Amino acid sequence: MIKFYDLHKINQRYETAFHEKMEQFLQRGWYILGEEVNVFEENFASFCQSKYCIGVGNGLDALVLIFKAYIELGKLQKGDEVIVPANTYIASILAILQADLVPVLVEPKLETYNLNPDLIAEKITSKTKAILVVHLYGQLAEMDKIEAIAKQHNLLIVEDAAQSHGAELGVGSWELGVGNAKAYSFYPSKNLGCLGDGGAVVTNDDDLNKIIRAMRNYGSVQKYVNDCIGINSRLDELQAAFLNAKLPDLALDNQKRRQIANRYLSEIKNNKIVLPFYDGSANHVFHLFVIRTENRNELQEYLNENGIQTLIHYPIPPHQQKALAAFNALSFPITEKIHREVLSLPMSPVLTEAEVKYIIQVINRY
Repeated sequence: MIKFYDLHKINQRYETAFHEKMEQFLQRGWYILGEEVNVFEENFASFCQSKYCIGVGNGLDALVLIFKAYIELGKLQKGDEVIVPANTYIASILAILQADLVPVLVEPKLETYNLNPDLIAEKITSKTKAILVVHLYGQLAEMDKIEAIAKQHNLLIVEDAAQSHGAELGVGSWELGVGNAKAYSFYPSKNLGCLGDGGAVVTNDDDLNKIIRAMRNYGSVQKYVNDCIGINSRLDELQAAFLNAKLPDLALDNQKRRQIANRYLSEIKNNKIVLPFYDGSANHVFHLFVIRTENRNELQEYLNENGIQTLIHYPIPPHQQKALAAFNALSFPITEKIHREVLSLPMSPVLTEAEVKYIIQVINRY
């Protein structure tokens, strides 16, 4: 069976480094917010070409902390509206709700699965104060258009970058500016994944950096002195150590993902299958390679019978989830079509050429 994502094989490459990191961790005897977290925050900020990285417990907490920090800073108020793509993973919407803000769902583009900038303006009201952009499946959204809309309406931009580690826009690219932040997840299956939960906020905003650094630690910078209402969400010292071992290979791993994606795109020839859009640039890191077909269950069963494991990202759109009952009556035809048809093929930097060739051959026979 070709696994969808072979975590053991991914992390086996770092076994020696992990053991060394573990030994150093035990010898130091410092388990929370120690040297490894500091080093990772510096390294990942540099990798993202940003001033600050704040390590937190997970990707959801990263988003929640950004929104709560903006409320603490007076740039948002409880009850403000946040534009968010309707087809995102539910965590994006949960973050808005957990910060006592109001999600306003907007359809994506069918070609890219990312937020459709042309549909944002019609959803903006006097209560709209931010746009949560989700770079779904590893492909950056159209940030130039979204930034223009945000500037026109004086909106904050927050990025859910949980699936887009290392994705880059080209020359003249949109860059993080003051008042903007990205949330990352280091869940084990991410392009940069630890061996447990982990996340980070990346920003150039001095004030946002200071408040989130406090809020992740009970609202405290100085021990037993609490300046704001915070939570306990700190990147684990040992997970930071593992991430430090893996970060130097992230760019190369992303390139391997693009090479596999290019083979899928050029060699899969089956008119029953819609391949993802890709412009050939570094704006996509192929966290997932997502195809669409009208007969998804049939195709998934066929691939499984032929020894190819696939997953669905995601089978139920957020507005149809029981947890979001207030949204159940809404209709988003494009989002619903996407969730009904998408299927994710195996994608990782450790897939072999023989495995990729076999996957292509089996799909072409379907």
